[in-house]
Amino acid sequence: MFDYAFMRNAFLVSLLISLLCPLIGTFLVLRRYSMIGDALSHASLAGVAAGFLFHTSPIVSAFCLTSFFGLLIEALREKFRRYAELTLVIVLSLSVGIAITLVSSGVVKTNIDSFLFGSILTVSRGEVITVAVLTAVSLLTVIGLYPQLVMLAFDEDGARISGVRHKTINYIFALLVAATISVSIRIVGILVISSLIALPVATALQFQYGFNRTMLLSVGFSLLDIMSGLFLSYEVGAAPGGITAITSVLILLLVIAVQEVRGRLQRRRQL
Repeated sequence: MFDYAFMRNAFLVSLLISLLCPLIGTFLVLRRYSMIGDALSHASLAGVAAGFLFHTSPIVSAFCLTSFFGLLIEALREKFRRYAELTLVIVLSLSVGIAITLVSSGVVKTNIDSFLFGSILTVSRGEVITVAVLTAVSLLTVIGLYPQLVMLAFDEDGARISGVRHKTINYIFALLVAATISVSIRIVGILVISSLIALPVATALQFQYGFNRTMLLSVGFSLLDIMSGLFLSYEVGAAPGGITAITSVLILLLVIAVQEVRGRLQRRRQL
């Protein structure tokens, strides 16, 4: 399997995103921002289309445009505090409208299906390097802002009172989400990126550990989800995005079932 260069490239990218997605996803889930990841994943389609239009790297253009929409969400969230879901509708409408216009008008000549569904056949060496750079920058940023991000995840109002520069950090976090989505679209696909961000975290939360252990466990589940999807997609010849999403849900359901059985057994022992 690893005799093929494309498979080695796909494996390296999968390894990187299996580390980055749950780290960002943990903060998103705890802040109840999971749908922002979903909105930005669809917004990245406009970035991919723009990349093909201007003959630049689709990953870089997706990062640039997704970053813009992420910052726009944060700006609009300040304006629509009581109706936060409206910001997602606005961004989705604008970004998907741009993508549909570019693709349907014929100005984008390249087929973008591989970005919608994910593909292990088209990952180039240059894209591996781009993903590695974005992942490294994102991880260093998370490490540098870790205490502030944790405070904002659990108590944003308390963080504001404590003097945390919440607006600045929220904008930086929006860029981190954009980077996470951009590095994932080639392997997982635009349509199911949100599952990779949220589902490993949801699975790890079932164990009810502390924050750090939950984050590490979510990385483990993410690695299991992505690698299973990658290898199964190679064997059956299907897009890795769909298989990864199915695997993520099945593992989540399995963990829920096991934890439920364990809980019932413990309650019986206590009687």
